[in-house]
Amino acid sequence: MSSQIQTLPLQIDSTRLLNELQILATFTEVEPVGDGTAVTRIVFSPDDLRARAWLKELAATEDFEVREDAVGNLFIRWLGTEPDLPAVATGSHIDAIPHAGMYDGTVGVLGGLEAIRALKYNGFRPRRSIELVMFTSEEPTRFGIGCLGSRLLSGTLDAVRADALHEANEPADSARTLADVRTAAGFTGALASVRLAPKHYHAWLELHIEQGPLLEREGTPIGIVTSIAAPAGYRFTITGLGGHAGALLMPDRKDALCAAAEVVLSVEKNALASGSVDTVATVGTLAIYPGAVNAVPSRVTLQLDIRDTDPTRRESVMRNIRRDYVDMAQRREVAIIEELVNADAPTQCSPHIVQLLEQICAEQNITSKKMVSRAYHDTLFMASIAPVGMIFIPCRNGVSHRPDEYAAPTDILQGTRVLAQALAKLASE
Repeated sequence: MSSQIQTLPLQIDSTRLLNELQILATFTEVEPVGDGTAVTRIVFSPDDLRARAWLKELAATEDFEVREDAVGNLFIRWLGTEPDLPAVATGSHIDAIPHAGMYDGTVGVLGGLEAIRALKYNGFRPRRSIELVMFTSEEPTRFGIGCLGSRLLSGTLDAVRADALHEANEPADSARTLADVRTAAGFTGALASVRLAPKHYHAWLELHIEQGPLLEREGTPIGIVTSIAAPAGYRFTITGLGGHAGALLMPDRKDALCAAAEVVLSVEKNALASGSVDTVATVGTLAIYPGAVNAVPSRVTLQLDIRDTDPTRRESVMRNIRRDYVDMAQRREVAIIEELVNADAPTQCSPHIVQLLEQICAEQNITSKKMVSRAYHDTLFMASIAPVGMIFIPCRNGVSHRPDEYAAPTDILQGTRVLAQALAKLASE
């Protein structure tokens, strides 16, 4: 079977795939702008639900099996000749942060679908079923934690805790829980039912844009991921003393926003001082209360995202940040509460899958590069239930999470072709 797969003349329908990427980009709250397409597709929003319905229509056209779980993870399965065997799976996500691009996650979902269709149309019959998974809420925009669907699938996130998560960017008195939002979207049932058993899949493989500059800079069309960096998320609430912007004198102020600014600068300083380019830290949100131009801020909530390939080094950076803010809080007479949102371990990709991808690239005369993923992906959590791998393709200037995010059609098709060949080989094992 292996030699047969090597010579399988896979034809990827480039017109269909690229057209579907364009169609998916229209399910958004934001109009096309500038030299790219701005996409905002928050999980369980009307646009997200319309995109899901459209994707299920594509699957129904192929007579693939379709199911959804209680958190909205979508599963599209092409049955193999031995359907009781653990399946081979691929996929990604389609939710997008505000004013993002049209390729993050979507290349893995629609490229995965096209890879399966290409195998089907070229006469390949898999021994193992091949399943496409579209994960719920890979982005942390709505509930403050990333990879929500894959965390629940892998059992990394407790189901009770997950259902109690509140909308991250809504006022505390009006923020709804995940339980409320998913039920309103039509996804009911116990979240505990989402979890899959270890070894549920024979293998997992995700196609994704690199979200970095290395592949484009080196002129390499395919990246083969060997490990994925460890992410951690924290929420800080800083409480000071508010008042009238004119009446509260400068010596008497305990400005929570000024204190928050020092925390942000401490994050930057200590990440830069870690000694490794693999350490990255970002404060991406600040919620200021009361949020009026003529009021001294009395409370600020900020969220920190810190990542590293080495969790020990990541924690060392956090210790230095804590040392700084404890001193600053005493000096400024403010209170700071730190809350851990998540702290995850790095993941190593399966040596077997890495070697398989290298073999496929060599057979197809495609230059490839083994590399670390500094962005984290659903694959990080799928490693709890299957051997995993990732395929990266270049993106222009390394840009992602912006409207000018772009992946060239030739690179998308190349990645999809490599994915299809890998799925065929893994499904034949």
